Amino acid sequence: MTIAVYGAGGVGCYVGGRLAATGTEVVLIGRQRLAGELAEHGLHLTDYLGADLRVKDVRFETTPAGVGEAGLVLVTVKSAATATVADELAAVLKPGAIVVSFQNGVRNGDVLRERLTDHLVLTGMVPFSVLNRGGGAFHQGTQGDLDVQQNPALQTFTDAFARAGLPLTQHADILPVQWAKLLLNLNNPVNALSDLPLKDELSQHAYRRCLAAAQSETLAVLKAKGITPAQLMPLPTRRLPDVMRLPDFLFKRLAGKMIAIDPHARTSMWEDLQAGRRTEIDYLNGEVVRLAESLGRKAPVNAKLIELIRAAESGGQRSWTGPALLTELKAAGRPAS
Repeated sequence: MTIAVYGAGGVGCYVGGRLAATGTEVVLIGRQRLAGELAEHGLHLTDYLGADLRVKDVRFETTPAGVGEAGLVLVTVKSAATATVADELAAVLKPGAIVVSFQNGVRNGDVLRERLTDHLVLTGMVPFSVLNRGGGAFHQGTQGDLDVQQNPALQTFTDAFARAGLPLTQHADILPVQWAKLLLNLNNPVNALSDLPLKDELSQHAYRRCLAAAQSETLAVLKAKGITPAQLMPLPTRRLPDVMRLPDFLFKRLAGKMIAIDPHARTSMWEDLQAGRRTEIDYLNGEVVRLAESLGRKAPVNAKLIELIRAAESGGQRSWTGPALLTELKAAGRPAS
């Protein structure tokens, strides 16, 4: 049983590495730069609970042919590359191979499914953040199990994920789960623009109010569309903005029970900005704006966050204080006089 990870970056190397560390045959497919890094250092995997695993002799391929023997392929590329990757996979997947999209956003599974008509394609979701520390070291900074669309064909692989400490939680309807995750991922641009670790950013009331504004706007759009996001935490999803608006001392008391974040955790969007890469903002806040427009509505707060991230990608301001960012978002959400 071989599992391939296609697009092995932070999340892909971490998930694939955890599987390999516990005895599963894994092949990672990614860029030559990372292939060289892992050939030199191997994989070093840690998490917020204290896990500390090393994998030597990592099998890493740099061409699509590497997935040819895999019975399960986990797609972890950036959302903008999904259509291209689907065409690459179509040429090399073996009959009966299962494909799972472990990507941000809500449409990647559909894109893969449209192009891989001879294969079972399932939608999944990675709820935790992974920080690439360099030198083959990847750190899981927040909690969560892997979520995936329910299908009996996954039974062959569930034990492997459980051994790796990454159990698969299967859902009959994955779309509400994706939107619940996206509501949390609306913090990605706020965190990236704060230039702070997640824990430091979320400890500040002004930044949380920025997130609350984006979440409230999104929940209103989802309600108009008739979509009820799943409840991923003890707190009802619709209450997320209320919790974010709590004073610091109350939030700290409640957040300790809601979510585990260690001091090293960062968002992938922050990493992308630091590395000069294009972010996935179009597949996070952009999904909210698109859904709003399809309903004849606007989502000005999320649109403003897209604008600010695009500016940062082009060399504009990358480090905002909480009050300054909140002022920008308030102005965007204020009705024109």
